[in-house]
Amino acid sequence: MTKSREPAKLPVRQLAILSICRFAEPVALQSVFPYLPEMIESFDIAQKDVGKWVGIVAAVFSITQCFTGILWGRLADYVGRKPSILGGLTITMVASLLFGFSQNLSQAIVARSIAGGCSGTVGVIRTTVAEMVPQRELQPRAFSVMPLVWSIGSIVGPMFGGALANPVQNYPQVFGKSALLKNFPYALPNIVASVFFIVGLAAGWLFLKETLETKKHKRDYGLIVGEVITRPCSKQRKSPRWLRDEEDSSTTKRSSRPRESPPSFRDVFSPQSNLNLLAYCILALHSIAYDQLVPVFLHLNPQDRNGNPDVHLPFKFAGGFGLGSRRIGVIFTAYSIVVMIVQFLCFPPIARRYGILRCLKVCTLSFPVAYFLTPFTVLFKEPVHQQIAIFCVMLIKASGIVFAFPCVTIMLTNSARSLRLLGTLNGVSTSLSAIGRAVGPSLAGGLFTVGDDIGYIILPWWVLGLISISGHVVTYRLVELDGFSADSGDKSVTGESHEAETTGGNDAEIEDRDLVSGLPAHADNAIGYHDNDDFAVEDEPLLAQDREQAVRSSRRGSKLAAAQEQNMSSPLGLREPVGPGGRRLSNGLGQSNNGLGTGGGSFH
Repeated sequence: MTKSREPAKLPVRQLAILSICRFAEPVALQSVFPYLPEMIESFDIAQKDVGKWVGIVAAVFSITQCFTGILWGRLADYVGRKPSILGGLTITMVASLLFGFSQNLSQAIVARSIAGGCSGTVGVIRTTVAEMVPQRELQPRAFSVMPLVWSIGSIVGPMFGGALANPVQNYPQVFGKSALLKNFPYALPNIVASVFFIVGLAAGWLFLKETLETKKHKRDYGLIVGEVITRPCSKQRKSPRWLRDEEDSSTTKRSSRPRESPPSFRDVFSPQSNLNLLAYCILALHSIAYDQLVPVFLHLNPQDRNGNPDVHLPFKFAGGFGLGSRRIGVIFTAYSIVVMIVQFLCFPPIARRYGILRCLKVCTLSFPVAYFLTPFTVLFKEPVHQQIAIFCVMLIKASGIVFAFPCVTIMLTNSARSLRLLGTLNGVSTSLSAIGRAVGPSLAGGLFTVGDDIGYIILPWWVLGLISISGHVVTYRLVELDGFSADSGDKSVTGESHEAETTGGNDAEIEDRDLVSGLPAHADNAIGYHDNDDFAVEDEPLLAQDREQAVRSSRRGSKLAAAQEQNMSSPLGLREPVGPGGRRLSNGLGQSNNGLGTGGGSFH
């Protein structure tokens, strides 16, 4: 009798909880863009220098993120994903409040620096998603969740950021008597943002599960409290599975397990990982620079071009749209709504059909087109036509960004040699992308000021266009690796032994396999299951020279090798999705794809 393996499913509940934790950060970050130019002006900064200082304020955020990204990744590999995420959210909430209550430029820069230093947890969140969803066929959907959350946050953030900034002046009948908001006109958006942080912290502490293999079995008092709170609403009245397992299991073996040393940087950097890091850095540089330069362009006073000797079309002109923070907020809100819809409806099916790398190559072509066209939108005579034109150009850029960030994130994840390396690798990617986000806005802001002074407002936009072209060139050196869960990878390695695994074997074999793995059938998603210590933390990814021996062993039909393989992790580029008896570990990746996947050393 044969039993077919159940199809892999997304851990929807955990992804939803992680999304709630993630939601507050884009809300707080994006809410400042509509009112940031006005805020800089309120610090007695001349309007011609606003673009430069907006770029500097944005740059310090990324500079401090650059220095802390790797530290957050290493910390997450040591103390766990959940404590790192919750700690980063807490400090970011405090920094957001400090920014809203800033009374001068120095205080605003310091607050943004603190916020940037705590935003390195974005790499930890990407690692958590990768550990939750190691199946390659589910990656387009899983890795589109966090960008979708970012898009939703980008809708909510600018909407209330532009609407609630300077409320005493905009809503005198409601807030006219508030001395607090009169002294701190930009505090209200950040106070509202802190509410989202509190909700995210509560949801994460109560319901988010640890995904780091060496920490996921430890007692989590947040989960205990969350279980107590939700137990009256649950149909299952008996004690939770993870609590029973923890009470019944012996901790002697785990306490005697040797502690793993963190992966070295030499292990982290592979040829394809390096190329993906470069692509990610370039993408962050020009994309974030564009997003932070557009509000400055929209706020800049328009230029009178009638009979102006300083204007020589089509290239020599200056000036902006002259819009206020509320109108800028409306434009960015509409822009973010379109991004969210495209992200949710278009990215997963298109990525599955055409492949991640092909989508990345095509979408990177949209950036130079959008950047080269942006400055010319101000040449329309009617303000309504100007705003429609800039919105259409922003949608061209949005069509690229919706695909670019998830695609490069998936490719970076699949380029890792081991799941154990993902925390550090994503920390490195966060730091390198922070360099891009620091260089981009500061460079673009400085060029914007120079271009407006000399009458060539096209200068910053065209420089960004040239930078984006270099990012497109990098994609031709990338290879779409199978990562940790391609269906074909394991077949090429394990030969006939894999056929027995996919057909499920007879009932006795299934029972034996369950005894080996320490799990009952269909229980790999249970919390707190027991490890088989023979093949837990000590296993490391097999290198190329070990793979040949593993192939020969599997072809001889070694039962020991088959049993060991059942107990090893199911990497993102290996075999079928993890089924009964298989355990998903963050190390022990084993062989894959004849050197083309994780653990391999061949990249074509």
